[in-house]
Amino acid sequence: MTKPAVVLLSGGLDSATTAAVAKDAGFDLFALTVDYGQRHKFELSAAARVATSLDIRHHKVVRVDLSVFGGSALTDAIAVPKDRSAERIGSGIPITYVPARNTVFLALALAYAETVGAADLFLGVNAVDYSGYPDCRPEFLAKFAELATLATKAGVEGTLQFRIHAPLVDLTKADIIRRGMALGVDYGLTHTCYDPDQHGTSCGHCDACQLRRRGFAEAGYEDPVAYSRD
Repeated sequence: MTKPAVVLLSGGLDSATTAAVAKDAGFDLFALTVDYGQRHKFELSAAARVATSLDIRHHKVVRVDLSVFGGSALTDAIAVPKDRSAERIGSGIPITYVPARNTVFLALALAYAETVGAADLFLGVNAVDYSGYPDCRPEFLAKFAELATLATKAGVEGTLQFRIHAPLVDLTKADIIRRGMALGVDYGLTHTCYDPDQHGTSCGHCDACQLRRRGFAEAGYEDPVAYSRD
């Protein structure tokens, strides 16, 4: 009998790869996508496409509007940084950081996991090619795993021992792409860009696009996603 697991599925490259890794490990996946008030909704439709392509039978979309707090270029009327150097991308916490986003996402995933009897939670955070986000670090994940046991009925009663899986946390973007390609991930279904146009075409210049494009180049594969003309 397969074990259930909850996977946070944003519709991006990393979360699609993480879902494929979890499925390959034999888990019965319960995917959770969060509509958090992001300025564009293209990643929500991408998440649905990825869930279908991976034959994930359980996929929930929940609405938690973090835009009411603002403070991020992804949820507020703040310009998305473009054409930053690799050095600048890798230093400091950028304006695209959404306050407490992964903490909120994991709390929702934990609630979902407890209701479906899943001890395993998967998310696609990465601490190598990441853009300075504090909630993508192994230290954060370890502390949340402790909290999960303390904060839940299943944890207190000992019926579930929660585990947080971040299989990509120590991989480069190129390594992530190679892993996904080996698992048959269709990256043409994913959406990465922080600042797409009205049709959903990726800008090619934001931090997320630059990391993705460099990752495909280093991995030796052609990126199937279209970008706006330079």
